[in-house]
Amino acid sequence: MAPMKPHKLDLDASYPCPCRRQGELMPIALTEAFGCRRCQQIFVVRPDGYSIEQLATTYPYKRAWYWTGLQWSQLQRGFSESYWYFAIGLSFFLLMPILLWLPLLLQLSLKPEGLLWVIASLLIALTPAFLVWIALSRR
Repeated sequence: MAPMKPHKLDLDASYPCPCRRQGELMPIALTEAFGCRRCQQIFVVRPDGYSIEQLATTYPYKRAWYWTGLQWSQLQRGFSESYWYFAIGLSFFLLMPILLWLPLLLQLSLKPEGLLWVIASLLIALTPAFLVWIALSRR
């Protein structure tokens, strides 16, 4: 299904809250912003007039939505904006187990200390995957 086209926001109208389905966005007087009656979040209308952006959030990236006429759709961030630090960290953690396994590959023997190296490198290799799983499950 193709995404619907954004509609220009009316600063005098009320809309459902994009964060919680039961909330209602009401215009804030003398501003280009909306406030939710239920979750008390403030959303500012972006300069394009078609989307809103959430203010004062602990989320690392600014969350923004556009109105389709029926519901809010979340604006997607650009690849370079959101994945640059993730790519650097992931490449570091992917290279770390290889560097830890290198002595094992050179010795080709599994002594007790070699087994300790294997366990430590597996824990280090699985840590980023666990952190990504936690981050994605909180969406």
